[in-house]
Amino acid sequence: MTIRHSPHAETSVAADQAELMVLDGHKLPWHMDRVAAWERWERIAPITIDMALTRACDYSCSFCYAMLQENDRQVITQEHMAGFLEDSARMGVRGISLVSDGESLLSPAYVFTIQEGARLGISMASGTNGRVFTEDKLEAVLPSLTYIRFNVSGGTRERYCEIMGCKPESFDRVMLNIRTAAAIKRLDHLAVTIGIQMVLMPTMADQIMPFAQLGKELGVDYAVIKHCSDDEYGHLGIQYSKYRDLYPLLQEAETLSTSNYKVVVKWQKIQRENRRIYSQCFGPPFLIQISGSGLVAPCGQMFNDRYAKFHIGNICTDRWWDIWRSDRYWEVMDYLHSKNFDPRHMCGVLCLQDRVNEALFLHKQGTAPLEAATEAAPLHVNFV
Repeated sequence: MTIRHSPHAETSVAADQAELMVLDGHKLPWHMDRVAAWERWERIAPITIDMALTRACDYSCSFCYAMLQENDRQVITQEHMAGFLEDSARMGVRGISLVSDGESLLSPAYVFTIQEGARLGISMASGTNGRVFTEDKLEAVLPSLTYIRFNVSGGTRERYCEIMGCKPESFDRVMLNIRTAAAIKRLDHLAVTIGIQMVLMPTMADQIMPFAQLGKELGVDYAVIKHCSDDEYGHLGIQYSKYRDLYPLLQEAETLSTSNYKVVVKWQKIQRENRRIYSQCFGPPFLIQISGSGLVAPCGQMFNDRYAKFHIGNICTDRWWDIWRSDRYWEVMDYLHSKNFDPRHMCGVLCLQDRVNEALFLHKQGTAPLEAATEAAPLHVNFV
């Protein structure tokens, strides 16, 4: 792969776009129509679906939560995704992110899914390690993506490979792919935002500054540093109190931000550690997750077979429209809403839905009512 160059290559098509992103919070104020419908007990469509196209992955990351969520695997095909995307557009899904529990870039349906979703009017996004990208594939998907986020949980070659369980040549290839993506964006004046993400464990303090500096050198729009989630049994062994020792380094990393590049620390979750203030789970109807096996569950922390009572269906065997309209779907959602389910001790910590859950809980309690936003929508608004 060669990096495209131009003597007239501009900076980002939106020079200050990094300032317009909400990466440490939620975007419910721009979706109050959906909140109001939910309060009327209507069967709302998710604003955002987070999913994978496969459970397979070519890396073995030390922080991988997906390894704790094995379930019966089925193969999601392009035919499955054609029907799924048609149903999603029909019901009113606004954004689909290809992240979840597998490396979707390995799926033969990857390019089709992004292009077809965008054609149907759905905001599409991708999280990926980026190793098997080619220039042609980047050219094919970047115009149809709202954002692409590369998982780069190490700023130096040696530590990247150690943390992410890959060979040294993988680091070189990924760095070239990210530079190529940034160059394509500039030359083609694309609106897509390109970011890198570090899943930070307390043992990775030495990589905070190299990671933040690397993002600037690669020419991406942002670099985000986030916590590492663990299940309720603590299988990954995260000692959340040890994040406090990293606060000075994280604050220093943020000083590398410029008008074209932003270093974002997800302070709200990092400082929360493993505590929750909400005793009911309201988020999944707004932000649901689907495994790379096709399994539909309220969230990724419930993909494992031990949570079978929360499993709703599978897009490889049933139409997504029928799953969403089923009594089973809404029985599960109603149970999570009830006093019988307490996320403070019945599921893992710092889930994808955490900020949405908290906002909806406080809204229902009347402690912090949600109100419709009066300012312009931020970037990635359909990824709640």
